[in-house]
Amino acid sequence: MLPDVLTRSLRIVLRMIRIEHTVFALPFAFLGAFLAASGLPEWETSLWILLAMVGARSAAMAFNRLVDRDYDSSNPRTVGRELPRGRVGPGAVRAFIVGASLLFFLAAWMLNPLAFALSPLALSIVLGYSYTKRFTSYSHLFLGLSLGIAPVGGWIAVTGSLAPEPFILAAAVLFWVAGFDVIYACQDVDFDRGTGLYSIPATLGIARALRISALFHAIMILLLAWAFILFELSVASWLGLALVVLALAWEHRLVKPNDLSRVNTAFFSINGVVSILLFLFVGLDLCLFV
Repeated sequence: MLPDVLTRSLRIVLRMIRIEHTVFALPFAFLGAFLAASGLPEWETSLWILLAMVGARSAAMAFNRLVDRDYDSSNPRTVGRELPRGRVGPGAVRAFIVGASLLFFLAAWMLNPLAFALSPLALSIVLGYSYTKRFTSYSHLFLGLSLGIAPVGGWIAVTGSLAPEPFILAAAVLFWVAGFDVIYACQDVDFDRGTGLYSIPATLGIARALRISALFHAIMILLLAWAFILFELSVASWLGLALVVLALAWEHRLVKPNDLSRVNTAFFSINGVVSILLFLFVGLDLCLFV
């Protein structure tokens, strides 16, 4: 049994990183694995993919909260987070990052030699995103890259090799994530401008940023269609894609340049639905029809 103080700190850190939002990337890792296996991968492989994704995503989110804690403490929107409030200390967060990273490396090692060899590069990408707002307005694309490597990782987990095909799905994830992160960043335009942080909304304004977000999501849909054609997926996958188009259209209807009150619904709820829809419909297609 863990001492009470450690259990309490762990609960606070898990709440801080919103562990439940692993749902954004996890389905795409499994889609890469399903496409590589043309169906269900071995259960041991699926387990290690799950642990690798939880480890990498947890380390990345905790690292982001740690390196941004000074900004969070001065931003009215984020001042209530656990680190600025002092509910958990930097030392506990650092220990959590180390533990989550070790879990990721262990899972990669258990999968295959290529997965383990590439694991330091993958971790450096997901951790490195946290610094990009300090020097580029296109930090949203870096965040997209950090989640976009998930389907490539799932493919490598099953095959032990690289191939061009999963990179199309990775590019789709990149533009999907970048699109919804642009929407989310609209909340912090004044703060980012005042503190010298970069984002597309802070640089171009909210109205133009929302148009760019819609463009990113249109590119995502086209890339997914290309991937579906390449993998010769059937009507189930295309039905899932049609539902995703409707969900994204609704997301963009929720947010207006003069009304950001529903950003959280657009960001968290709808995008969680998007990833789950694709996973369910493409997974059903691969398991039953391919």
